[in-house]
Amino acid sequence: MSDTSMKRPGFWCIAAMVAAVACHDSTGPRTLGVPGGLSAAATSANSIRLSWSRASNADSYVVQRALATGDFADVGTTSGTRFDDTSLEPSTTYRYRVAARRSSTTSAWAGPVEGMTLATGRGTAQLSGDITASRTLTADTLYVLHGPVRVRAGAVLRIGAGTKIVGDTNVVGSSLLIDRGAKIYAEGSGTHPIVFTSQRAPGRRRPGEWGGLSIVGNARINLQVRNIQTEGPPGGTVDYAGGTNDDDDSGVLRFVRIEFAGARIGPNEKMNSLSLYAVGRKTTLEYIETLAGLDDGIKWFGGTVNGRFLVVYEPQDDALDVSQGYSGQNQYVIAVMSTVIDGYDGTGSDDRNFLESDGCEAGVTGCPSNFDAAPYSMPFLANFVAIGPWNWDVDRYGGNGILLRRGSGATLVNGVVARWPKTGLTIRDDFTETMRQRDSITIRNVFMTQNGADFDPSGAFYGQREKFAGASIEESTLDAASLFVRYEPSTGTFDWDPAGGSPIAHGGMTPFTGRVAARAGSAIFPTAYRGVTGAGGLQWWQGWTYYARN
Repeated sequence: MSDTSMKRPGFWCIAAMVAAVACHDSTGPRTLGVPGGLSAAATSANSIRLSWSRASNADSYVVQRALATGDFADVGTTSGTRFDDTSLEPSTTYRYRVAARRSSTTSAWAGPVEGMTLATGRGTAQLSGDITASRTLTADTLYVLHGPVRVRAGAVLRIGAGTKIVGDTNVVGSSLLIDRGAKIYAEGSGTHPIVFTSQRAPGRRRPGEWGGLSIVGNARINLQVRNIQTEGPPGGTVDYAGGTNDDDDSGVLRFVRIEFAGARIGPNEKMNSLSLYAVGRKTTLEYIETLAGLDDGIKWFGGTVNGRFLVVYEPQDDALDVSQGYSGQNQYVIAVMSTVIDGYDGTGSDDRNFLESDGCEAGVTGCPSNFDAAPYSMPFLANFVAIGPWNWDVDRYGGNGILLRRGSGATLVNGVVARWPKTGLTIRDDFTETMRQRDSITIRNVFMTQNGADFDPSGAFYGQREKFAGASIEESTLDAASLFVRYEPSTGTFDWDPAGGSPIAHGGMTPFTGRVAARAGSAIFPTAYRGVTGAGGLQWWQGWTYYARN
């Protein structure tokens, strides 16, 4: 060793040890780190790009690959933090892991992570950070949400029919948020829906593998304070309080599916598949499906937006969740909650109900202790089918069809509430009972069957049957599956036409009168049937919806 190297600041060697020469920095031995943030994203039908963050003291990195099952083998080394694996098969799932190297030392493995090559002829692009200029996404490209993606005020995001967008399963909170003052025009079709889903291959997906879709509008909420933050993701929360325009327009969602969303972003906090924060009524929501989300299927935080043709399959919390003064109108809604599916993080279901409607949320800043907060939550729901699982563990998993509480009103017309192990309808607190006494809770022409109880028992809560005299609520013990042409969640086969002789083929409220007519306005139409279609009617759910449990 030269005199120069011996005198270099911070460096010394024990040269006398011939068998093992140990060289050290003056601050101590160099520790070889492990690569972080490993992700795999397809770039073509034959290639997958791996990326990771630099490991401390690494000179190079070794990459290994395996098929969906099988042993790992080396596929290459690199001195950088990105590696393109090529000559792969189209539409095939591969597993990867990466380790850091320094001289002859190798770190622990990072991973494994999965990546699936694209179908032949399709490219890929990554979305990350803020979108500040208008942009169009097209069906010839697979888009990967890499972390929280936020469309800023003034920008317009257009998404073409047939476009697929996946959440990066290796980055916490990968999601899409449309800011107040921004717009989204996601306009699919019945044959080419727009799909937001997990990055994992079918058969290997779980609830909560990515965040979800959130839209922030400028309509009113009932929390009269500033700085009310959206539910995640970390570092991506925004204030949605203070809106003044109930006619606000955030754009269009039409023929859109949102699958396997609801990432857990804190010990007691998860994202919803579709979150609507103060969204105004000039926004269009039609033909929307959420599938296997870890939290709520659709949640409204105030606002006035209306919806039609909504499907929520297998959410692991509520199918529909209302709070903070939401007063929109929704017609033709299907919800199936037949099973508990363990999420990506190993957790299962929460307190699951079909509709949980709160005036405001306990413990949230701006919600008074007696829940008397205006504007009141007043959702209008017509022509719905709400089916729960008869054999739930109700002590752990909730199990109510319609749960009204914390100062909420509601109008429910021409629906079916079936297989809920606790109650078909429950009113939970005295101020919500006051809302009923004010004629702010109206139920008309609803069919209930196979529930643990259709209403609250005497002396328990406030939703007793006698309080709804004259409401044309039909109670039955028929098997809910017999109401429809086909109801087979085990195989994912549904035909929501009324079966021959089904009691829901008739009994709908038509015409609307009184309070129902006044609240329906021009957005909701009366039907002679209960449920989501009449015998031989429009099968509006066919062609664009999808059912799976993984």
